[in-house]
Amino acid sequence: MAYQPQFKVKATYMRGGTSKGTFFNIADLPKEAQEDSAKRDKLLQRIVGSPDVYKKQMDGMGGASSSTSKAILVGKSDVENHDVDYYFCQVAIDKDFVDMSGNCGNLSSAVGPFAITEGMVDNVPQNGVCCVRIWQANIKKTILCYVTMENGIVKEMGDYEIDGVAFPAEEIELEFVEPVDPSEELFPTGNLIDDLEVEGIGTFKATMITAGIPTVFVNADAIGYKGTELQGDINSDTEALARFEKIRIAGALKMGVMKDASDALTQQHTPKIAFVSPAQDFTTSSGKEVKAGEMDLHVRALSMQQLHHAMMGTASVAIGVAACIPGTLVNNAAGGGDKNTVTFGHPSGAIKVGAALTENNGKYTVEKASMSRSARIIMDGNVHVPAGTMD
Repeated sequence: MAYQPQFKVKATYMRGGTSKGTFFNIADLPKEAQEDSAKRDKLLQRIVGSPDVYKKQMDGMGGASSSTSKAILVGKSDVENHDVDYYFCQVAIDKDFVDMSGNCGNLSSAVGPFAITEGMVDNVPQNGVCCVRIWQANIKKTILCYVTMENGIVKEMGDYEIDGVAFPAEEIELEFVEPVDPSEELFPTGNLIDDLEVEGIGTFKATMITAGIPTVFVNADAIGYKGTELQGDINSDTEALARFEKIRIAGALKMGVMKDASDALTQQHTPKIAFVSPAQDFTTSSGKEVKAGEMDLHVRALSMQQLHHAMMGTASVAIGVAACIPGTLVNNAAGGGDKNTVTFGHPSGAIKVGAALTENNGKYTVEKASMSRSARIIMDGNVHVPAGTMD
């Protein structure tokens, strides 16, 4: 057979918040990838560099972590009052699957700038703030992304700093509108706190919530931690990671997010497992000393079976909502009582999140959750893909 050269696909590599991913205008994907989801997944996997038995993604765009093994598809939206549709693809590093069960809140901040740059948004102001109305197609929710424009182009550089990102950039405000539909259960079990029984491990107090992304919260001290741990304290401990996965699966089954434990083999992105503790002094992964008075509580969360280096954006939404509801483990860790914002510590520093809620006869409705991120284009052009990838 004659040699077949690689083919090219137009792409943009972007950072959004504390994540990075390869962005695609859906219209630029090969026709077969647009029409066949299996071929699309093969294409995205090969571009990112998965599955890689060495877990390095050396032969692709991925960075060998849950924060960087991501592909993002964006196209003009047919949904009323929305500019673009946004599909988030969490590409497994060493396994053969693409998880589209949830969203990436951090990369949501890059969807707005990408959509504007690609000409997908109408009536963009020359100067000022452009609100990009995003339809998150994975979870069928609305995200409002507020992007600053200057002289007709996206203003990327500024002085807004994010713990977990080495350089400042322009602030991008995000609003997650009705992250839980009023007809859905914010707390699927009907309880603010449950006794979660995990076979072979024990029974733990847990708050299980669906805002942002389904998340299982447990107390740090109940599982043998202080709550100030960094990646190195957990990610090298295979027994600890296995325990976290068992707790995550038990919570998923109780929430109804999974029907069977075997679902965890191909559903690693949702739900998340996180542990909380009261505010206390700690040292970040960069060596920065942070005092207890600078935050309300600590939260550590795992993504794709690894402790995250900062905090996932969707989990930040879950934290913000849970913290603002008196009686949850997250609210208790933050000191209890009524709140509309909290600042929580994570391995790289701290972040402020908020939520607007209404309560009626004990049932909470989340009007919106909010946080700020930043984003910028790192590279654009073409990714080269080996021939036969989609065969």
